[in-house]
Amino acid sequence: MDTNASDPLDSLPDAVAAQAFRRLVRHLRHRHDAQNIELMGLAGFCRNCLADWINESGAGFDKATAREVIHGLPAADWKERYQTEATPEQLARMAESMKRNAAAE
Repeated sequence: MDTNASDPLDSLPDAVAAQAFRRLVRHLRHRHDAQNIELMGLAGFCRNCLADWINESGAGFDKATAREVIHGLPAADWKERYQTEATPEQLARMAESMKRNAAAE
């Protein structure tokens, strides 16, 4: 991607981008079967990343509050209810995916 070219994403009105973001978060809240480790392995981000990103964008929350905003409940409760133990294969996919993230930044 040419980083000097304008990105059409930047031309979206903030209200449209915000609505799409909220829809994504609500979709992830509904899809508890999509484990964070699987999201990391496939896409290089997860719910916790989204929590970090809202803080980096100026939300001003502490880490726990940001994660609660994204998870829809305290992260520890989400983890207890929905998170399964990561397999060695999932961990390997996540490590490979994270390498790809570093190359894109």
